[in-house]
Amino acid sequence: MIKPYFTPLILILFLSACTASQPKNTQNICSIFREKDDWFDYTQSTYEKWGVPIHVQMAIIYQESQFVADAKPPRDWLLGFIPWFRISSAYGYPQALDSTWDWYLEEAGSWGADRDDFEDASDFVGWYCTISHKKLGISKWNTRQQYLAYHEGHTGYRKQSYLKKRWLLKVSTKVDKRAKLFNRQLKGCQQELENSGWFFW
Repeated sequence: MIKPYFTPLILILFLSACTASQPKNTQNICSIFREKDDWFDYTQSTYEKWGVPIHVQMAIIYQESQFVADAKPPRDWLLGFIPWFRISSAYGYPQALDSTWDWYLEEAGSWGADRDDFEDASDFVGWYCTISHKKLGISKWNTRQQYLAYHEGHTGYRKQSYLKKRWLLKVSTKVDKRAKLFNRQLKGCQQELENSGWFFW
């Protein structure tokens, strides 16, 4: 028999697990926001705070993790069959490196922020794109260039390291196309999402 004082803890853990699940339809931003009913508010808050549009945030996060909360890069393999270290410290929805996340926490984030929390991931992407805008002059609406700066880092972008990576240029074009798709989709459901944010007492 489960003791009464354990029930709230179990409920919290269960709800957390549900919240962290990947959206069922990652191809449609309206479906995502209807299923994850807090995510629209989070991305809207990021837009109001940092000026980075919702569709830009979502396209970058999709490319980095496909909305998997605990996403990690693949491991290297020693001798071809022994699991070894992961290729980087990237983690969570935004696939932020440990060092970049620490920079964010120091400059803009709450010290309780986590890369596997979507609200924090959205805020991180907004913050990083804002730094890219300030340092590199990239428009916050320019998904392609924002993604290149996101992937290569500000120093790498300034050195145009992406020009030597054909595959990355193709990926950045895909991210841009997805952002445009998300933007078109969002225009069809944004009013609905804004009107659904009522509190019932």
